[in-house]
Amino acid sequence: MPKTKPSDTDPAILLAVADYFKVLSEASRLQILTCLKSGSMNVMEIAEVTGLGQANLSKHLKVLTQAGILSRQTKGTSAFYEIVDPMIFDLCDLVCDRITERVLKQAESMKALRNKTAVF
Repeated sequence: MPKTKPSDTDPAILLAVADYFKVLSEASRLQILTCLKSGSMNVMEIAEVTGLGQANLSKHLKVLTQAGILSRQTKGTSAFYEIVDPMIFDLCDLVCDRITERVLKQAESMKALRNKTAVF
């Protein structure tokens, strides 16, 4: 029987984990993170790459910064954002891989079903 860690059952830890995933549950925020994978960018650069409007982008950058996923540095008149912990990309890759596997299995099932019904 596997051991449970205190973090597995501590409601405060579970709430923090749920909040972290809530931050990542917005597609625009994932788009911003992907954009910053190559390094630090200012708001205008992020807006150009993502196509997000200034107000919408600012809202998402604030949420990501408050969650500790991004850091913000002011250089002159620009604010630059960067990823605090690149582990976020390992997490995203893991989830993307699992979803891709599921979609491919569903596609195979649908193809098999179509082939089966085509016989009738």
